Amino acid sequence: MDMHRAEPRLSRRRLLLKGAALAALPYTLLPDPRAEAQSGTVDYPPAEWQPASSSNYTVADRPGDYSVDRVIIHVTQETYTDTLSIFSNPSKKVSAHYLVRSADGHIAQCVHEAAIAWHAGNWNYNTRSIGIEHEGWVDQPGYFTNALYEQSARLTAAICTKYGIPRDREHIIGHYQVPGSDHTDPGPGWDWVRYIRLVNFS
Repeated sequence: MDMHRAEPRLSRRRLLLKGAALAALPYTLLPDPRAEAQSGTVDYPPAEWQPASSSNYTVADRPGDYSVDRVIIHVTQETYTDTLSIFSNPSKKVSAHYLVRSADGHIAQCVHEAAIAWHAGNWNYNTRSIGIEHEGWVDQPGYFTNALYEQSARLTAAICTKYGIPRDREHIIGHYQVPGSDHTDPGPGWDWVRYIRLVNFS
């Protein structure tokens, strides 16, 4: 490409015709202005932005259009890196708002809280919850390190404060508690007593 060649200027007529063509597009093909909110800053300042594919969540304006009254705890059954790859793959149709790394409790935000992540397998629960994935396997509780518990609890406490969610087991639940779920995470190795205590003291 010749970088020194001036780009041709569009005439007023061509600009008007281009605008008319855009106006004729079906509404569903036009960019959703709310999608702009999916880029940029994180909702939880200690987190790192690692975006999920826009094919793996629903753009929304929560809590304006859906109230948020639950935090759902998940375990990935994958490594941290592989989970990020899954969330960024448009064919996977799955995501969570946050992902916590086992070794050091590092947090990635993958979907903004205003949007509806596809994590619960139940649309009603997706619309009303924030989903937090934790690196590990349900039958290997060694992945649930002190750092993972502590950083996740701080995140959950911040979410509860932001949305007025009670810090109890009725409102901070496991994936296995979602109606219709066939998942078992976070599994019997997850220390709920410790976790809820940490959330309440964060």
